[in-house]
Amino acid sequence: MNLKATVQYLIDLFYPIFRPVLDHQTYRFLACGGVNVAVEILSFFVGYHFILQKQVIHLPFGLAISPYIGALIISFCIGFPQGFWMMRNVAFPTSTLRGRTQLLRYFFVVMINLLLNYVLLKILVEQLNIYPTPSKVIATGVVVVTSYLLQKYFSFRTN
Repeated sequence: MNLKATVQYLIDLFYPIFRPVLDHQTYRFLACGGVNVAVEILSFFVGYHFILQKQVIHLPFGLAISPYIGALIISFCIGFPQGFWMMRNVAFPTSTLRGRTQLLRYFFVVMINLLLNYVLLKILVEQLNIYPTPSKVIATGVVVVTSYLLQKYFSFRTN
């Protein structure tokens, strides 16, 4: 059994529980998205606390990146390729678009999501004084619905 078939099998094991309320594709999107969110939040937490150790990143030309934005960049670098693979191969395997088109559209949607995450993190952490990791969880929750609609009808649409 290859990786794609294994991941599909593991995700579909739980589908009977959700069958009364979700169609198969929506369930797979939510399951893949859930795995991706968990990976991103875990990598955000590890990046913020252990890699960056809550320290500001000083760049050339006097630029500085706050540790939670640095952790957002780390989580993006891990979550993007993993998320694209899962969306393409598990959630939306019947898409009729070419792989390159899917990748570019997925990247566009992820950039919108990243911008939303950035703005929400800035507001939640700096204006509302909420800790960075719970702020990331809140920001991610806000992005999920928009992401689903854009991925289904734009990045991985079928004819």
